Amino acid sequence: MSDKVVYSSDPLFSGEAGKAGTPRQPEPVRLAFQRGAKGSGVTKLERLVMHPTHKDAMLGRLKKALGCGGTLKDGTFEFQGDHRDKLEKLLLADGYKVKRVGGA
Repeated sequence: MSDKVVYSSDPLFSGEAGKAGTPRQPEPVRLAFQRGAKGSGVTKLERLVMHPTHKDAMLGRLKKALGCGGTLKDGTFEFQGDHRDKLEKLLLADGYKVKRVGGA
């Protein structure tokens, strides 16, 4: 039996996804900090290409590692407080390219 994928219902699927040398993330994830009217602000992680169920699992893992609350809104991770430095280290360790967006 062949290990080749014959059919996929995923519209973003390309047959080359499993081949060596193909990046699993086509562009860097964006890491930003946004301060609202009150409070300590929110760290946002955007443009992460991943299945929604895997995003939920990753959210739980990152919240535990950062020691903060967070949520997933429209495919964007939002963490309470300024955690850009820690989050960048965790993502780089997982093999993601990170681009910091915004000031400071």
